[in-house]
Amino acid sequence: MHHDAALEKLTHDHVFAGQREAESERRTWYVVALTAVTMVAEIAGGWWTGSMALLADGWHMGSHVAALGLAGFAYHFARTHADDRRFSMGTGKVGSLTAFGSALLLGVIALLMAWESAVRLASPVTIDYSAAIIVTVIGLAVNIASAFMLGGHDHHHHDHDAAHDHHGDHDHHDHGDHHHDHNLRAAYVHVLTDALTSVLALAALLGGLWLGLAWLDPVMGIIGAVVILWWAAGLMRQSARVLLDMEANPATASAIRQRIEADADNRVVDLHLWQVGTGHLALIVSLATHNPRPPGHYRALLGDIANLSHCTFEIIPCDDRRCAAETPAHA
Repeated sequence: MHHDAALEKLTHDHVFAGQREAESERRTWYVVALTAVTMVAEIAGGWWTGSMALLADGWHMGSHVAALGLAGFAYHFARTHADDRRFSMGTGKVGSLTAFGSALLLGVIALLMAWESAVRLASPVTIDYSAAIIVTVIGLAVNIASAFMLGGHDHHHHDHDAAHDHHGDHDHHDHGDHHHDHNLRAAYVHVLTDALTSVLALAALLGGLWLGLAWLDPVMGIIGAVVILWWAAGLMRQSARVLLDMEANPATASAIRQRIEADADNRVVDLHLWQVGTGHLALIVSLATHNPRPPGHYRALLGDIANLSHCTFEIIPCDDRRCAAETPAHA
């Protein structure tokens, strides 16, 4: 019985969820509902007025509904499978996986936008400007509301964490990247691209209505596609770092190495630091020493380093001939 109690004390879970993921999930589903309603309005408006521009924007929003729904599913999946032992390091990376998929979808959307805009530049289409402007303004209002629901929450939290944890000359981007909820960030970027396309469409429609510049619509489409591709590439880079287990933060890894090697005669021979969830880092350290100590001793050396949620230490006693000759034998 005592043995079982000791084992239970040593075991631990692998739930590496962000601090506010329940709230993020709720916000994401609200935005899905808002965007879906706007999508239906734009498609119906495009069909009713004969505006191809409006119809295309409605289907464009439909692709974002799919991506945002994927983000909501990611939160649900990560939450319901948090205790599934098949996921050896938890489900914290599910959000980064869906963010990467959303970034790919975003890139495809941008390429299609660029292609459609180029076709329209070569063969202009007739647009019902008045009706299109009204629906575009409504869509922009929804996008702005959605951006506030998603973006303000994520970025305020990140800025607070970065300001609290930033020390010395650490690189700000690397240091704060593991605080980002990539799933929420992906949803935020999708909403921003919708807002961007609405702003550009509104400018093009007003230019066409007031100045007769029909070419503005396709040119704005190409500009929007380029910006969206840039955003998608950035999101892919950030989420790929997590999926490929790239070193989460070189400055933190260096600090961990220095802390361990400053104690006794420890020498770090191998160190792995990677992100396993929003605000959660995993660490594996192999160290050689003449004075082996329990793992808890080395964990205590790193006690004030934030976000170390899963630490594993391999202690290698130095027992080569030279060490044996220099170290007096114990009776």
